[in-house]
Amino acid sequence: MDVSLIGVPINYGCDKDGAQHGPEKLREKKIVEVIKKYNHSIYDLGNLYVPKVSDSEKYAFHDKMKYLKPIVEVNTNLAHQVYSALASGNFPFVIGGDHSLGLGSISGASRYYTNLAVVWIDAHGDINTSETSPSGNVHGMPLAAAMGVGCDSLTDVYYKGVKVKPENVFIVGARDLDEGEIQLAKEKNLNLYTMADIKDRGIEAVIAEINQRLQKNEVEAVHVSFDMDALDSELVPGTGTPVCDGMSIAEVKLLFKALMDTKLVKSMDLVELNTRLDKDDITAEVAIELVDWTFNLIA
Repeated sequence: MDVSLIGVPINYGCDKDGAQHGPEKLREKKIVEVIKKYNHSIYDLGNLYVPKVSDSEKYAFHDKMKYLKPIVEVNTNLAHQVYSALASGNFPFVIGGDHSLGLGSISGASRYYTNLAVVWIDAHGDINTSETSPSGNVHGMPLAAAMGVGCDSLTDVYYKGVKVKPENVFIVGARDLDEGEIQLAKEKNLNLYTMADIKDRGIEAVIAEINQRLQKNEVEAVHVSFDMDALDSELVPGTGTPVCDGMSIAEVKLLFKALMDTKLVKSMDLVELNTRLDKDDITAEVAIELVDWTFNLIA
């Protein structure tokens, strides 16, 4: 398979220093070589340009959302890179950077695939809006925007309109949801699998239900967006918003295998590796372990 590796060194969405260094840390950890060893051809497209904006200007573009303008610009450019990769028959693998970049990835994939599904693996729902977010951090809003919920600047990234239908959204591993997110999940009847669900039912039952719904909805392709904080905080010190009682590495691997076995996964993100918070590269090594696992599964 031909893989387009796209680095997005952005930390404006989380407003925390360190996430912007994730792409270079993963390259330092030989991510290109790891993917290559499974007979994939990999094209490292380098890092997207992220404009410099001072901390004092974070609310210059919107009174409730931090760094809105540069986040929109970066996501628009990312969307086109993802779309271009898919149009040329490549698998776009996006490494971040914070999770605000998920909007760009989804926007690019949804322009190429009419009936796209998104599996969002995260401790958080990322379905806030400027009205419901307690922090104003845009990394908590991309999935809502992709569903057409929120301010026009975000919902209209790359092209106007809904990028993914709510019935095709699957949130897995959530355990830190804001009140507005809980309400939106109910309103949209989202496929939301919290850690409580995973513990009660088992990851295998959750996987079986996701697969069943992907088939029922006749999706064309799946975009997987994986946040390192989906894992239990004891496993990943180097992420910006760690949450305890998360997924184990074994559970994530089972989920990845099931998704890859569908042959529907056509694009993927790996985000929120914060090198400034990591200890002895523990989180970076876990990220590489999961990359190794994933690209061994992809034909």
